[in-house]
Amino acid sequence: MRNVLIVNLLPVLAGAIFLFSGVDAASQSMDVSSTVGSNKITLRLDKKGELHYQVTRGNKTIIADSPLGLNGDDQNFTAGLSIVAISPVEARREKYDLKVGNVKTIDHVFKTKSITVKNRTGALLSIDLVAGEEGVAFRYRFPDQNKRIRVINEEITGFQIEKGAQGWLQPYNKAGKYTPGYEDFYLKIKSGDSISHPRNPSVGWCMPALFKVNDTKNWVLLAESGTDGSFPGCHLQPDSRGGMYTIAFAEKDEKYTLPLDDNNHPASTLPWTMPWRVIIIGEQAGDILLSSLVTDLAPASKLEDTSWIEPGKASWSWWSHPDDQSPEIYNEFTNLAASLGFSYTLFDAGWEKADSAGGIIARATSQGVKPMVWGYSAAYFNPEKRRKRFKELAAMGVKGVKIDFWCSDRQEVMACFQSLFADAAEEHLLVNLHGTTVPRGWHRTWPNFMTAEAVLGTESYFYEPRFPAKAAEQNTVLPFTRNVVGPTDYTPFALTMRKYPRLNTAVHELATAMIYTSGIIHFADSKEVFDSLPVSVRALLKDMPASWDKTESIVAEPGEQIILARQKGRLSYIIGINGTNKSSHVQLNLARYAREFSKVRVITEGENPLMTFKTETYPVTSTWWYTVAPKGGFIIQFVNE
Repeated sequence: MRNVLIVNLLPVLAGAIFLFSGVDAASQSMDVSSTVGSNKITLRLDKKGELHYQVTRGNKTIIADSPLGLNGDDQNFTAGLSIVAISPVEARREKYDLKVGNVKTIDHVFKTKSITVKNRTGALLSIDLVAGEEGVAFRYRFPDQNKRIRVINEEITGFQIEKGAQGWLQPYNKAGKYTPGYEDFYLKIKSGDSISHPRNPSVGWCMPALFKVNDTKNWVLLAESGTDGSFPGCHLQPDSRGGMYTIAFAEKDEKYTLPLDDNNHPASTLPWTMPWRVIIIGEQAGDILLSSLVTDLAPASKLEDTSWIEPGKASWSWWSHPDDQSPEIYNEFTNLAASLGFSYTLFDAGWEKADSAGGIIARATSQGVKPMVWGYSAAYFNPEKRRKRFKELAAMGVKGVKIDFWCSDRQEVMACFQSLFADAAEEHLLVNLHGTTVPRGWHRTWPNFMTAEAVLGTESYFYEPRFPAKAAEQNTVLPFTRNVVGPTDYTPFALTMRKYPRLNTAVHELATAMIYTSGIIHFADSKEVFDSLPVSVRALLKDMPASWDKTESIVAEPGEQIILARQKGRLSYIIGINGTNKSSHVQLNLARYAREFSKVRVITEGENPLMTFKTETYPVTSTWWYTVAPKGGFIIQFVNE
């Protein structure tokens, strides 16, 4: 995996910097602008010594005047601040490959600058700024050296969103047996609205958070990047009156399954570099979907050899047989994976008893299918026990782990993730996190991190009465929110009717496997359903990649419709889904995407839209018209046949 850092991101506060020593710095620029896109972030220090910032794009306000600052146990950086140093603007280039993503190779250039302030006691705080064509970002950094642990009691960072701006936000659920797990609906709101009708009692809003601002001319996604063991995962405070969204730390009671103490505030020795506060900006919602700013800002890959890491598809028995942990059912799904050409099969909860004689893992490996196994988070929290268990699993022939029920954004959990990814890589194990927080660019830093849940996925047909009515809409929102920050284990393609019957068409469900990006796609449903599929659909499942070389957004209307063009090697597709209860009309110029292909194979709804498919093959023509069914979809594959 290639990771090239051409210019250092963090200018050291020495050499060519502007020093002020308390002198008025008003005449010096405290902003940085992108080369392309005219994205700009500007800092301002008022008469009270309080720091503020704003974000503009082409002189239009994206984030209005908003507060910056930290309040610690021994130092306050919210007022009485003065400028110490402003670095010159520097260029930074990030060029790297992703194992899992909408695009394989990323190559972006940014402008960077650092502003250092001191408080009334002379303690230093630096704010690093970044501006690029996809947005801006900033982070706090304590440059001093001190072995004493500093605790941050409050971060007053805010994001001022214009009044009445449309937003798509997910409630941040209060700690409980299965929460927080980022498994609530994304709600369509107006900025400043209070939380209404969440799935569980909630204490704030999640990031990423999507807004349409600047009089609906721009889209903005608020997110985090680079969160490691020195900081908790953060969300937004529930009180956003006036459109001011402020940072909130993980709650102290987020420790249902894990041995954590009651101190939930960020703590570290100095120097201390904190996560990026990321503001992705686009003219269209599709710009948000395709952004790689979160991984651009994450640390480069820590793995030199990634040749053993292969994205792929997996069979998975739990959704269709949740109460059956027999060797027979696991073997059946191994056979299913082999028949469909899937690289992986997942043995979910209860697999240990079924494999008491080593049978199910041995059977999978003998057929060339790579087994992944489920585990409980508490069993992987202790470093020594975790490393021992990983060695045991690798020796058994296991190729990946699904670790479940974290239900916490606490700093200790963020630290555990980083160690877990590293320990798993030592044994050449892939990682899938469930019951967990959203990723924060980690799939760049640790390429063996293939996917994570942190989504209200297809298991909700068992548990959530509102899910069938809202699933199609959510499927056209999550690609612009959750899936932007990291791979999403949505577990697509659930056709069998469950407690709360599905309303999306069968093609819509199939298309979600190609709309969401996940390093391993765990396909839901039974062997009987897969065996009943027409030849064309089975062929699609065999060919379908789990990661992409190139993606283009054709139609991007969160909550309504999404159409993507995807390429992987010589494979080329156009995929669309309708998130509404009304038919939608599509007109596509297929010749633009045909490349060397002469025909298209189109999969749409069959006679029974909920369960069946229709496949037709046409010569490539310049224009293709289609009426997408309510909660429906389509898949176009370019072929030569």
